[in-house]
This record gives sequence, C-alpha cells and structure tokens, in this order.
Amino acid sequence: MAAVEIDLGKLPFDVDFHPSDHLVSAGLITGDLLLYRYNADSPAQKLLEVKAHSESLIIANLICPLLKLDTRTAIVTGSPDCSVLATDVETGSEIVRLENAHGAAVNRIVNMTESTIASGDDEGHIKVWDTRQQSCSHTFNAHEEYISDITFASDSMKLLATSLAQLKQLSPMEFKLRTQCNDLNCKSSFSCSGDGSLSVCNLRSSKIQTRSEFSEEELLSVVIMKNGKKVICGTQSGTMLLYSWGFFKDCSDRFVDLSPNSIDALLKLDEDRVITGSENGLISLVGILPNKIIQPIAEHSEYPVERLDSEDGAKNDSAAEDSDTDGMDVDDNIPKSSKGSKKKNVKKGQDPGTSNNFFAEL
Repeated sequence: MAAVEIDLGKLPFDVDFHPSDHLVSAGLITGDLLLYRYNADSPAQKLLEVKAHSESLIIANLICPLLKLDTRTAIVTGSPDCSVLATDVETGSEIVRLENAHGAAVNRIVNMTESTIASGDDEGHIKVWDTRQQSCSHTFNAHEEYISDITFASDSMKLLATSLAQLKQLSPMEFKLRTQCNDLNCKSSFSCSGDGSLSVCNLRSSKIQTRSEFSEEELLSVVIMKNGKKVICGTQSGTMLLYSWGFFKDCSDRFVDLSPNSIDALLKLDEDRVITGSENGLISLVGILPNKIIQPIAEHSEYPVERLDSEDGAKNDSAAEDSDTDGMDVDDNIPKSSKGSKKKNVKKGQDPGTSNNFFAEL
C-alpha cells in the first residue's frame, strides 16, 4: 500500500491501527479522538470525531488498540484529567468513563489481551484493567516518576515499564524466583519511566518482580526483541540501552551512535530490527545485535515523533507535532532482512488504589 498522509488539523499525541481493518485512530492535544478509514486509492475518510477528554493543553495521552468490549468495539483513551474512557467505534458514544482511574495524569495505555489493558500515570503507578471482571485487577507502585512507556510480554505475562525512578534490587529469593521465570513461563509486564529505570511487573504474583538500577539516562520507550532475550530502551540522549532478559540490574550493551536527539518512540519490526522515532522528526530502521543504522525511512520535518504504530508489521504509522499522521508501507521503504524532550509534569492527586470499578457499566 502506498503512503497515506492525514492532516489532523491539531497536534496529535498518539496513533493506533485497528488490528484487522483499515482503520486508524488519533488522539489530539485538544482532547479530541479521531477515527479514519484509509486505502491507497483515495483520501482517508473521517469516520469519527468526538471530544473524549476535557483537558486540552497537555493531553499527552494515548490511544490504545481497539478492543472488543461486551458486543461493541471500543477505543480506550486516557487523559491528564485522570480519567479513562471507552468510546464506541460505530457510534462515537461513551461506553463507560472512569473519572478517577488514577490519582495523577494518565499518560500511557497499552492493550495486553482482548480483555485486559494497562495504564500508567505521572506518579509512577501502573494499573491493569480486566474487562471480564469489570474491575482493576492489579495495581503496581512501580516508579517514583511518570511512566514513559509500557510493553507486555504475553508469553510470560509480564509488564515492562520505563521511568526515571530508581528500581529496587532483587533479594536472593526473588532472584531465584526470577531465574525460574527466564523460560517465559511467568506473566509479567515491563514499563519505563522518567526516573531512569526499568521495572518488571509480574501479573501472576501481583508484585514488582524487579527494577533496574538508576540510570542517568531518561528512559522514554521500550520494546522486547530477540525472541524475548533482549529488552531495548530509547533514551533522552539518543542512546539505546539493551538489557538481557533476567538480568535487569544494568544494561548489557549500549547503542551510542544512533541519534543526537531523544528516541521518543520504538516500534519492533521483527526480532532483529526496530523502527525508531526521534525528537528531530526522523524515523529510522535500526538493526539490533549487530547494532547498526540500516537507513532512515521517513521524517516529520523538525517536529518530534510522539508515537509509532504498525498495522500488520508491513505498514507503519507515526504521529508528530506537525498535526499530520503519516502512514507508510514499510516494505516499500526498507530492504528485506535475511534473518520523540519528553518531561511531563507530575500531578499530585488522590490514592491511585481507589475507583476500581472500571467497565462496571458494560
């Protein structure tokens, strides 16, 4: 499919593809949610425009993948107003809104399974929402600063998160338990935060399995590669940090010559290649182990790339602060392989452990 460019009119902060249809959603600085249908032969068609959230100045919040909630397909969004919203794709109507989903601004939402999502806020808290049980199933006080990114290891049911906060060390018993999970039998997630650390949240035990040591680098983005053996983090300085699975105390390798600008977004293309989005608007294809810049594939002028997403591994989409979202056919831009400063204001608020009845109205 040829490249598709959509003029959104306002600054976008996130984009997301429908997993099986030619639909793409975008979240704007105004708090508006847009949904478009696209194809190669005609201009993109706007299907939906709704005022999803009230705060319009610093809505740095994200559209997570379209989910099947009850019998309706929904887009789930978050906001600095601390709310989480599920919007009906067909009608644009509100399915359910949780006004106090978090005690601070929600700045990251990711889809985990067909019935679970995870959200992170400005105070380092992560919540997992179970749509079947219609409630918050897990709460992790993972970091001391904002959650900059979250990724989900589905085989192990672990969440990885990045932040700036320093992560605690494992006790000998925790290390033994973690070693037993190295075959990816434990359910966990990973997150990154503005406090310079990487955390591993185990969904089976409902505990923070481990945290990395404090890094002078501000961790902004995270992906899992090399068949689960490596975790890659993009940083404020433009360096990529590589962690070995099961050994998160410190990074095992650094890719230092990648970019002089921050790496705000990462998108895994396959187990050996990742697409990076930088503060200078450059989107590049990068090889991992061996670490090399394969080639630049697109750019958003001087505007930062806020988010990258992929339809099916072949089509890539990006959102930047130039009010455009660009879709490109990755296969047309890259060779075959043989084998976006992001400091958010922390908002103080109520106890994030309250209001766990999300989806109760579904």
